[in-house]
Amino acid sequence: MENITVHFRAYTQAPDPDRIDVLDGARALCVFLVGWYHIWQQGWLTPYFFIGREIVSLDFLLRSGYLWVDGMLLLSGFLLYLPYAEGGKNPRILPFYLRRLIRIVPSYLLCIVPLFILACVNGAYRTSADAAKDLAAHLTFTHTLFPFSYNGTPLNGALWTLGVEMQFYLLFPFLARAFKKHPVPTYLLMAGAAFVFRYYAGQQADTSMFFNQLPAFLDVYANGFVAAAAYTALRKKLGNGEWDRKIRLLFTVVFVLCLCQLIAIAQGQAASNGYDMIRQGQMDRRFPLSATLCVALISAACGLPALRFLLGNRLMRFLAGISFQFYIYHQLLAVKLKEWGIPASASPSPWEDDPVWRLQYTLLCFLAALTVATLVTYVFERPIARALRKKLKC
Repeated sequence: MENITVHFRAYTQAPDPDRIDVLDGARALCVFLVGWYHIWQQGWLTPYFFIGREIVSLDFLLRSGYLWVDGMLLLSGFLLYLPYAEGGKNPRILPFYLRRLIRIVPSYLLCIVPLFILACVNGAYRTSADAAKDLAAHLTFTHTLFPFSYNGTPLNGALWTLGVEMQFYLLFPFLARAFKKHPVPTYLLMAGAAFVFRYYAGQQADTSMFFNQLPAFLDVYANGFVAAAAYTALRKKLGNGEWDRKIRLLFTVVFVLCLCQLIAIAQGQAASNGYDMIRQGQMDRRFPLSATLCVALISAACGLPALRFLLGNRLMRFLAGISFQFYIYHQLLAVKLKEWGIPASASPSPWEDDPVWRLQYTLLCFLAALTVATLVTYVFERPIARALRKKLKC
């Protein structure tokens, strides 16, 4: 009991400049909502609950679950820019690139290489040239740029986000330096480029190759920069001692209002019908979604202890720690379990007419993804990262 009291007491202090506790919960929620969406696409289990006699369905949350990829990218921009927002010398570029490669590439290859071998063995490619092109695009993280490696690849489709991230990492040191020196022009340039690109994408007959390209996310990353700068300035101004409860309460109220707005955005997106309208709706809501998330993150970090504990507790920290591997494998496992008929059902299409199977399948998908994510994180990802950082001294 004493340990719990000591642990909770940490949330009564100002946010730690070295670790923003609520970001663990934000990362975990964004990743697992996206994962839930992909699992729901396979099993079609829609949860609901009762408030009195009223049924409240979470269908809108699942139907719009892909939106939270934007939240993942926003967090990336926030955390990457945070060292620049703290002041001091700019981080060196080469060590930054090395750390990003160490973070992404080993786990990426662990997934891609076996899948590519299996695809070749199973005849998933028409020719060896097709196989070589797909592999080359994935190994260079340009697979989002070509239809054959984005929409048509037999490899893990969820990995498109890593292509966007790695492309952004190339630009980040230069954008961060520009934003630190000239924040307003740099922000307007990034956000303006995103709006122009999305407008151009919306004019195309087929938006499938445009709406998730890096330029379409530049305002999301820019909002992450702004949030990091605003959070740092706010934390320094308010100090590091005990915070006034009224200030915490105010931030908590703002967080609740942001949560209501995020729900409204998700409901609006869930009402979109047809792939074209879904993609257009996603592009139209990208800026307000990321802006609302920025305010929500800052408000949660400065909110009441109970809110910070809810988002920053040890469970959330653990889930955030394995979220990278969970994201890599969740959709792949969900598709394979369904393909292999696990769990078993007497129905040939249990996702349509077997509610018991839908529940079992959904729980099994989460259990399998969490198990694989935990094993890969602690047995492969972290040991490899420690060894490479030590060897490369970065």
